[in-house]
Amino acid sequence: MRIKQLSLFLENRNGSVNAVCQVLKQNNINIKTLSLADTQQFGILRLLVQNPEECKSILEKSGFVVKVTEVLALLVPDHPGGLADILAILDRHQLSIEYMYAFTFGREDQAVIVFRFENPELAVKELKHEPITILRAEELFQ
Repeated sequence: MRIKQLSLFLENRNGSVNAVCQVLKQNNINIKTLSLADTQQFGILRLLVQNPEECKSILEKSGFVVKVTEVLALLVPDHPGGLADILAILDRHQLSIEYMYAFTFGREDQAVIVFRFENPELAVKELKHEPITILRAEELFQ
């Protein structure tokens, strides 16, 4: 249920994200979704790709600093209050969210929100008995 996410540390300069995308293009690697956050000195590009270990190796050989972290991809009803309902469940279980980002899933009534929890293993355990769908990597990349 946990999905491996790649986090790349990039200089905060023009062309940094393009350089990553060019390497992925040359190696026929498709990005399912991404998130970019920055500070004054550097940025963190987070990627979900189908073969994260292979992608990590390719990026490292191209000179990028890459870290693999585990995230959960939750289906969220795509209507007003859908996210609020999910967050209420997470709060009830006192699950600490480090960050999150969203993308559409190709279904009209659902979106996917990627959550990085302080303790992903505990999050899976706590959410098993809740009306929440945690996507497996295979489901995400279908």
